[in-house]
Formats: sequence, structure tokens, C-alpha cells
Amino acid sequence: MVKLGASGKLDRRDLTRVLFEDRGGMLVVAGLGAPAWDISAVDDGPQNLPLWGGMGGAAMIGLGLALAQPDRTVLVLTGDGEMLMGIGSLATIAHQKPRNLSIVVQDNEHYGETGMQETATRHGTDLVKMAEGAGIRRIMLVTEASDVPALKAAVYAQEGPFFAVVKIDAASLPLVLPPREGAILQARMREHLLGPKAHLA
Repeated sequence: MVKLGASGKLDRRDLTRVLFEDRGGMLVVAGLGAPAWDISAVDDGPQNLPLWGGMGGAAMIGLGLALAQPDRTVLVLTGDGEMLMGIGSLATIAHQKPRNLSIVVQDNEHYGETGMQETATRHGTDLVKMAEGAGIRRIMLVTEASDVPALKAAVYAQEGPFFAVVKIDAASLPLVLPPREGAILQARMREHLLGPKAHLA
């Protein structure tokens, strides 16, 4: 069961922990900020690609990875601000229909890395409906800890594309930073997927 924060909403790092349990070969792209810190805290390694920048690009990077690795489960874990910036990617994902791709948005209704300004989801913007409107058929809104087992099952089912929004507590958590150099992060995943001489290809 996922823990709750002081607001009564889900604890985002504990959510990440549950999603990563028995992850097998799942590949993960994390949007900049909190999702990147969370995957690094829970299970850092070459199966993760935490983004330090490129705001709005997480879903499209995940799409490319899913198309290139169709036999691997691919999870994009990102925030509401990052997803709002890359919202057009959902139309392309719906068109491409990658069965192995899931996008889980940790929605705290704030821009956590720039001063906790409120995002549009705080004022009625519904990312789940936007994903549905883009053509993604498997969608989910998670507001209770009891919803998390179904969320996890959907992530691993490979019946995607799958899109979910999880309403999370907005509390700041201790930073656990991945390597800072993007080239290192890209190279370690490439080597993990393609072998130790992948850089020569």
C-alpha cells in the first residue's frame, strides 16, 4: 500500500517504489525534477533515463524508446508541469500505438522545481481527458492508495499505450540526484540495451 502525505494524497516517492517492485527489464524515462530524483532514490541504474532538462520531452523520448525496444516495458514517469509542456506528444503516441508504453503523471498541481507556482491542473485542466481526446484509449485517474495495484497492473500489461494521472502530495522530499551529465546517462542505457561496444556502433 502506498503511503499518504500530509495532504491525504499519495506520497510520490512511495508510489515510485511500488511501481518499481519486481520491475524486471522495465525501462524508465523520468521527467526533469521530482520524478528523476525519485527513480534515483528508489532504483538507480542503466535501465533509467532521468532527464535533467528538455522540459516537455519525456513522453516523446519514451515513445522513441518503446518503438526501438518493442519487447521491453517502457514507463514514462513525469510531472504535471512537464506533461503540460509536451501535451502535443499524446497525439503522436496515440497514432503510433506502442503497446509497451505507459505514461504516469505525478500531479501535485505545482511547478515543483521553480518555486511551487500552481499549474493549470490546479484550476480544472484535466490531463486524463486531454489524453483521451488525443486518442489514447487506456486511461486512468488515481486518487486513492487502493487504486495503485490496478495502476501497476496496467503499466506492466503491455496493452498500451496507457496514460494515468496520480494525484500526489506536494511536499518536498530529500533530493537524490542521478549523474549530472546527460551523455553519461544516455551512454549507460545504450550500453545496457546494446552491449559494451554500443558506443562504436
